[in-house]
Amino acid sequence: MEFETWMLIGIPLFFAMGWITARVDIKQLVSESRTLPRGYFKGLNFLLNEQPDKAIDAFIEIVKFDPETADMHFALGNLFRRRGEIERAIRVHQNLLSRPDLPAEEQAHARYELGMDYLKAGLLDRAEETFNGLVETPYAVQARRALLEIFQREKEWIRAIDAARGLQESGAGARQKEIAQFYCELAQDALVHLHIADALALLDKAVHTDRKNVRATMLTGDAQLAQGDVEGALMTWRRVEQQSVPHVALVAGRLMDGYRKVGRPQEGVNLLRSYLAEASSIDLIEVVFKAVIELDGVDAAKELVVDELRRNPTLLGLDKLLEARLMDAPANIWEELSMVKNLIHGYTQKLARYRCSHCGFKARQFYWQCPGCSNWETYPPRRTEELNVMN
Repeated sequence: MEFETWMLIGIPLFFAMGWITARVDIKQLVSESRTLPRGYFKGLNFLLNEQPDKAIDAFIEIVKFDPETADMHFALGNLFRRRGEIERAIRVHQNLLSRPDLPAEEQAHARYELGMDYLKAGLLDRAEETFNGLVETPYAVQARRALLEIFQREKEWIRAIDAARGLQESGAGARQKEIAQFYCELAQDALVHLHIADALALLDKAVHTDRKNVRATMLTGDAQLAQGDVEGALMTWRRVEQQSVPHVALVAGRLMDGYRKVGRPQEGVNLLRSYLAEASSIDLIEVVFKAVIELDGVDAAKELVVDELRRNPTLLGLDKLLEARLMDAPANIWEELSMVKNLIHGYTQKLARYRCSHCGFKARQFYWQCPGCSNWETYPPRRTEELNVMN
């Protein structure tokens, strides 16, 4: 009975408290909305209706009549930057920074936005100077990310390593993959200039940073080959299989050339055939196909391609089969077969692309860093048609 009495008293009381709270919130919301300029709602409406030109005009009117409105300056500057009107965005953010009464937090925000304007405009020196001034502010993480982008654009890999480590230490996420790639960039430059010892030392750092880094393994083999250690290079390149089986296609040509140099080409073919059985790839087929023709003849090469087509039917594989057929085709059908081959080959050129898994950017060659989105290791080592077949 006591419980029922409490319920009779308590439930109306809770409803009353909720009603009072809602009324207070609504009154506050109405009061705050009345203080906003009418142009704000006009601009917001234009943005929602995807009319950025009219939105910009509305926000410019607000800034003219109320130049102290910092939020409007930020909104206007961002709109200009998105539209590619970088000079106007820079002026908006510089105008904000010229105000002596601007609070410290909004000053940091304005400096960050100005740095982003400079970065978008390609004024990397100014952008770097601006972001360096933000590393001790609440915008430190965003500034370090921007600095990392700048150092990568300028190919200043040592500074990029320091920036990436700074991001890691600030708790902004792991950066081992990128740091290992920066070491690889330095090592590749050292290899170009035949500084083999320096390259090996840098690659050792890359592997210790990211043990799954296939590129470091491949470049280590290249450095060993440059020293004349072919057997050592072969052993190193074979380690790619332990890191990532699909990536063996990228090292197949190196392996086959290495086995030729040590006088054991058949061992190389057998090894690559075993890789092919585990991870079919048109790039791998290409290397094995040429080696089989060289060692075992055209019939063995045709049999190889037919077997692969049965397992993974693709136009890329068919193009390779037609190439093999043309090698010993009778004269009376050679011309017709050649026409079919050319048609298939022309179409497969559109399919024989690598595609970034992050942004979808397609390229004829394999990249460790996507030219489209600048992310690292986002290209699968298979062509687009092969990926579509697998899916």
